[in-house]
Amino acid sequence: MSIDRQSRARIALEARVRQGWSRVRSAFWPVMQAVVAAGVAYLIAGEVLGHAAPFFAPVSAWVALGFSADRDLRRVAELAVGVALGVALGDVVVHIIGTGAWQVAAVLAVAALIARFIDRGPMLTTQAGVQAIVIVGLPTVAASGGPVGRWTDAVVGGLVALAVAALIPRDVRRRPRAQGRTAVEELAAMLGVLARGMRTHKATDIEDALMRGRATEPALAEWQDACAAARDLARVSPAARRHRIELQWLNRSAVRVDRAVRNARVLARRGLATLGTPEHTHDLDAVADIVQRTALAAEDLAAALGSGSEPVRSATRLLVLAEELDPFRLAPDDWQVQSLVLLIRSLVVDLLEASGVDSAQAHEALPEI
Repeated sequence: MSIDRQSRARIALEARVRQGWSRVRSAFWPVMQAVVAAGVAYLIAGEVLGHAAPFFAPVSAWVALGFSADRDLRRVAELAVGVALGVALGDVVVHIIGTGAWQVAAVLAVAALIARFIDRGPMLTTQAGVQAIVIVGLPTVAASGGPVGRWTDAVVGGLVALAVAALIPRDVRRRPRAQGRTAVEELAAMLGVLARGMRTHKATDIEDALMRGRATEPALAEWQDACAAARDLARVSPAARRHRIELQWLNRSAVRVDRAVRNARVLARRGLATLGTPEHTHDLDAVADIVQRTALAAEDLAAALGSGSEPVRSATRLLVLAEELDPFRLAPDDWQVQSLVLLIRSLVVDLLEASGVDSAQAHEALPEI
């Protein structure tokens, strides 16, 4: 029996919805901050500077802040300077040599080269080029405030963005924690469904678990991206540097959990092949119990990752579980079930290492075979 197309679509949709809501939760406050900054920049440029349509003020604020909570002042400054530089060069070109195809090419070349001279940051160069193209390619966009009106609008937006980035407190660990919790909760849910399928000998449940395992890939990728961004920020930000130890642990956990998910998917495929026929079934109750307990330990790990606490409970559960993973004791007369136990051993070691247990200790906890 194979899982039908409707079930595949349902599983994929459920995973997308869960992960989508997780992204919304992590981005909600950063987006609201950027929204307020864009509105304030527009208000200042319009009411204080008297510009009729200060288009580039909110554009600059939004581009510089974005939707991520990992707002390094250097990165925000790069983006703000890039927007202001591009707008300034575009205004100069429009007022001196007009608009057209070769003017667009010329201003892009000049903006990119000047930006590379000013700073090594790639975002500065990218934004300088984009904004210069917009000004020259669409010269009527918000052309208010005199020959430097659009440039001052961009400067206002950049300054507002810098003020927000500097004044609003932020925790560089928040996003990696949230993404880690989401990813490990996905793994725990997969293992729970897999345990149910093994216990009831239902192929559809095991296939469901396999689909859930495949659907965790976006969550794992987002977790690793969040860890990389936080780690980069910790290199340059004194405020974030004090969290380097936890960030290193989060990054190591992301790698280990990714391996655990891969092992869980192999376990699901092997479990599907081990179901057997009505005439010859395998006793999977012991294995199902172990997988269920592994799922509970993964839930504990997810909670610890989300809160930033020590994953003591998950490590303790997994160490106790590891000591029981003797394939010859759990399935003395069934080599196919023994192969499932061997796969679980690798899965448990990965989760132990994700919980902060030393690799040597994790392997030593397993019974010798």
